[in-house]
Amino acid sequence: MPQAVQALIEDIGELISLPEIVIQINELVNSEETSATEIAAVISQDPAIATRILQVANSSMYGGQRQIESINRAVTILGTKQIRDLVMSTTAAKVFDGIPNDVISVEDFWHHSLYCALLARALAGMSKAVNADTLFTAGLLHDIGHLVMFNRIPEQAHEAIMLTVQGEASLDLYQAEQQILGFDHAEVGAALARHWHLPEILVSCIAYHHDLHASKEHIEAVAHVHIANAIASLPYSDIPAVEDLKRVSPQAWELAHIKPENLGEAVKEAQQNIAETQQALFGDTT
Repeated sequence: MPQAVQALIEDIGELISLPEIVIQINELVNSEETSATEIAAVISQDPAIATRILQVANSSMYGGQRQIESINRAVTILGTKQIRDLVMSTTAAKVFDGIPNDVISVEDFWHHSLYCALLARALAGMSKAVNADTLFTAGLLHDIGHLVMFNRIPEQAHEAIMLTVQGEASLDLYQAEQQILGFDHAEVGAALARHWHLPEILVSCIAYHHDLHASKEHIEAVAHVHIANAIASLPYSDIPAVEDLKRVSPQAWELAHIKPENLGEAVKEAQQNIAETQQALFGDTT
């Protein structure tokens, strides 16, 4: 890890940290001796997180056909790993509340991230190759490094953005960041995820969502987020044309077990769920 990235994470670590409840839930899920009742009891200690989990669990993202009225029932129905992923998802945005940022619209940032998350989840539902809820969390957090950079090194982050607009060559933002800084937001986000002791599958998806072939583990999951991010980066439309997905690595389709001509179902599902899911996760505003 570049020293500059490590310094950024150490610096931001003084301002933000995951709530203790997230750390506890992660440890409990990783223990074979933990019961669903124990996990539910810990979540219930934080009414705000418990409320958001119930809102998401009862949303159209999960079909909205059965009423889940308690955290105990949510853990039983959805499973411990899915609940762990939901806890992470429902706290991720809140961790950055109040952190100053003058570079981009935070609302736009989370809208893109949520759209990517819903697309990744829908794609996982199509492929059956990876856990859909884990992919939702990975999609939501894939660009988290941007928020660190926008807060701690705003001038350089803005310079990278301008290079993608004004530069002679057509550069993606991560390429402009590498050119100016020597590292990019994916590296920063992965370092933050490791600092938070998040599962390795999330670290891989954050680290390699632009550079699929650098991934050594969880490559199927990374491929899903890679495709979802490419779609979410396009102008908001019903179904992207295959020729508009030039940023998707050709190998990604095979790795994700998805055919590009079948994207319509995933896009439709994500767009149908985004308003309700945004309300459940973020409230009226981000």
